[in-house]
Amino acid sequence: MYIVKAEADQVEKIVDMSISAFETDVNVGGGKGECPPEFDSVEWHKQMARDGHLYQAMIGKDLVGAAIIFPDETKNSVYIGRIFIDSIYHRKGYGIRLMECIEKDFPCAAEFNLDTPCWNERTKAFYKRLGYRIIKVEDGFIFYQKRKSDPDTIQNFT
Repeated sequence: MYIVKAEADQVEKIVDMSISAFETDVNVGGGKGECPPEFDSVEWHKQMARDGHLYQAMIGKDLVGAAIIFPDETKNSVYIGRIFIDSIYHRKGYGIRLMECIEKDFPCAAEFNLDTPCWNERTKAFYKRLGYRIIKVEDGFIFYQKRKSDPDTIQNFT
């Protein structure tokens, strides 16, 4: 798997994947309609692509998912706004591979940050497995961080 900045002609397909991926959250504790803001908006995803924040996850020539990524100006810190894998690829290791690609594609980053809803049991276990640590819980969200300097996570950055 590899990631590249999203191509404009892929945005609608990416939005379809976003919808199918996030609508499965009702299976892991979410209520119907509890999805991220703009998860189903083609225009918002187009804006993310224009701004250079939308990445598509590829296996060969196949689009399997996407990520919204916000590196700071120095690329020393990266905020992962969201990731999603097409629901037909769920529970097959693609999410782990996508996160590994993100970490690998930002080699200067000393830390990666993200958040997830408190109710989402799937993502809590997922981020813990990847070496992310909880840094705070606030307003119904768990905020995670992974630092290169953390001895438990160094192997995941190589």
